[in-house]
Amino acid sequence: MSKDVSIETVEAAAAEKVPYWDPPPAPVLDTSELKKWSLYRALIAEFVATLIFLYVSIATVIGYKAQSNNLQTCTGVGFLGVAWSFGATIFILVYCTGGVSGGHINPAVTFGLFVGRKLSLVRTVLYIVAQCLGAICGAGMVKGVAGGDLYDALGGGANAVAGGFSVGSALGAEIAGTFVLVYTVFSATDPKRTARDSFIPVLVPLPIGFAVFVVHLATIPITGTGINPARSLGAAVMYNMAWKNHWIFWIGPAIGSTAAALYHKLVLRGEAVKALGSFRSTSATV
Repeated sequence: MSKDVSIETVEAAAAEKVPYWDPPPAPVLDTSELKKWSLYRALIAEFVATLIFLYVSIATVIGYKAQSNNLQTCTGVGFLGVAWSFGATIFILVYCTGGVSGGHINPAVTFGLFVGRKLSLVRTVLYIVAQCLGAICGAGMVKGVAGGDLYDALGGGANAVAGGFSVGSALGAEIAGTFVLVYTVFSATDPKRTARDSFIPVLVPLPIGFAVFVVHLATIPITGTGINPARSLGAAVMYNMAWKNHWIFWIGPAIGSTAAALYHKLVLRGEAVKALGSFRSTSATV
């Protein structure tokens, strides 16, 4: 036996020790879900979670800007604190709602899972509606607490293309940021990875929250970081002056989430190899 043990051999041995099961692809149109309480419970969970997410994160943005305007920059949370607010809140909410709705809290995540055949079209559409309504209510709560005049004066936490950056740069940043997030979601929830790494005590929400955190660090100076159409919509509705180039915060995440879903499905899980049949493959490498 060769001393050089291939990666494929190691993975094959791991797969034999810890079996895993891939759920079948979700039907594209499954109206039977409309008769199940579990769907409506999930919609309520997504609505409430997105409401909480917008309230906490947008309130952090407004508070940071208020302190900066009052020459209290050193006492404010700064960009780092804003990024932590978004990432940590997502970690908490995914942990709390993951067992009920999957803890999407983001239309881009929901759409990516639909592209990956993890959700039906019915559930996808209803999730996105619930998330958008929750986001609008969450941003409305911030406006109510802060006061309409102060909220509007500080920009309402709305996303916009920052000065010095082009629309193309902003679109690229949103695509790349959403790709990182949705790629992390697929990787963290992959049944094969869960089985193979079962000895590693890592909570699924943790890498997802960190993905949101690091993407915010990279993208706040460019767009304020959208990567979540519901977050962008909720703030824009309440601020009502942030509709210029708003399409970026829908199209960018849609492209990024689609690319992440296809990359995970076709490349990392090897379904392209199976479909094309142009490469030899084994169960250990797909």
